[in-house]
Amino acid sequence: MRALAVVLLSFASLLVAPATASAALPACQHFYTGPIPDRPVSGGHGNGTTAPPYDVSGRLPAPSGINGGLGADGKVTFTFNRVAGAKAYRAFRNGQALQWVSDWGQPTLQVTDTSPCDGAHYQVYAMTAEDTAASSIGQISTSYRLDSSNRLAAYRVPVGTTLNYRVSAYNDVAQTALGYNAGTGICAVDARIIPWGTRLYVPGYGHCYVADIGSWIKDDIVDVWFPPGPDADNWGIQRLTLTVE
Repeated sequence: MRALAVVLLSFASLLVAPATASAALPACQHFYTGPIPDRPVSGGHGNGTTAPPYDVSGRLPAPSGINGGLGADGKVTFTFNRVAGAKAYRAFRNGQALQWVSDWGQPTLQVTDTSPCDGAHYQVYAMTAEDTAASSIGQISTSYRLDSSNRLAAYRVPVGTTLNYRVSAYNDVAQTALGYNAGTGICAVDARIIPWGTRLYVPGYGHCYVADIGSWIKDDIVDVWFPPGPDADNWGIQRLTLTVE
């Protein structure tokens, strides 16, 4: 679980929360409140193998029909459609678990955020069982953010956007924060900036699918996954221009 910090000026405008009443909400804070060491660029290289696009096609589809917004009570509430074959759902705000919803046949599946923050990304996935086993977790939904009317609207970083980021490496063998097993083609970011499910092209690495976060991954840092061995160390910390796919 990892990430990095400075965004190209041309991209910064995309990250500004809508100028709405939601601007009265507190800024979204990074989930890790401890000291974060600096990660100076040290250079490095890849292992000569290009990571292919990460495949999520065999998983349950993402919930659709997300609808809701910021209410007079100061809470963000939204509903979504049932997914055939799902037994439960998990909702997230900026990569942090927000709510678990069991599917027992209720007509409306609902999520409430009692402590919303400005510019938050809301996402949901379905599960084939009431557990968090990697095999039961479905595809993550599109991100939804409050729009100018304080309603949730679909959001994604536009395809073709370039990001000037520091790129480091990790090789943890475990489930990612999203819940998929870590593996080649997975990367970790600051989910306040880049929502889960975003696909990036990383020069020297290949394609990566955003499905993880990390305590020291903040702002313009991305961690790309390598198998255990020397490859992660050889990668070093490189400043690269990434492209959203």
